[in-house]
Amino acid sequence: MLKVALVYPELLGTYGDGGNAVVLVERARRRGVDAEVLRVGIDDDMPDASIFLLGGGEDGPQRLGADLLRASSFSARVGDGAYVVAVCAGLQLLGHSFAVEGDDEYDGLGLVDALTRRGERRAVGELVVEVEGHALVGFENHGGRTTLGDSLAPLGTVRRGVGNDGAVDGFTTSRIWASYAHGPLLAMNPWFADVVLERVLEVSLEPLATTADLLYAERTRTLID
Repeated sequence: MLKVALVYPELLGTYGDGGNAVVLVERARRRGVDAEVLRVGIDDDMPDASIFLLGGGEDGPQRLGADLLRASSFSARVGDGAYVVAVCAGLQLLGHSFAVEGDDEYDGLGLVDALTRRGERRAVGELVVEVEGHALVGFENHGGRTTLGDSLAPLGTVRRGVGNDGAVDGFTTSRIWASYAHGPLLAMNPWFADVVLERVLEVSLEPLATTADLLYAERTRTLID
């Protein structure tokens, strides 16, 4: 059973990022894999799941989310081998610190070597990132600028938009994928959902011919051509 944990959607779900859970479960089921979404509310214990999803949120909810995650078994679950997909505020929470309410810094979870400060201008608009020869598309709306440590690889190179710093977007490890792209991310990039599923399930997946895949192809032609 593939268990997909959607963490604190009432705090970290500003731009419909909860749709990432729906996409993962549906694309797994279409390949014959039993899968379910576990909604983790702010009063719930952190479940034993295969993959955890963190979405975007405003300053107050993000700060509360950080407090709740630190007090939970989330970091221990990741340390024990769970996977994570994190978007925007979720991305920032995984690092050492992030900026809220102006220039005030707030402690993150410290799971990766990254920190986020406030940028001079808010990044708003289309985001296109080259990830291993594919175009990852979405939209961004954030005031942070994220710096990665030397040992932490970015998710990809920015072709349009800002991402972390105008050059790269997000970060990736063997078990974590993080990006500033909303959309939801996996709905707008079904190929990327399959990349995540293949690693989590440790299988090779045949392509799917879905409306989402067709829309992705059309969107990339519009944004890149």
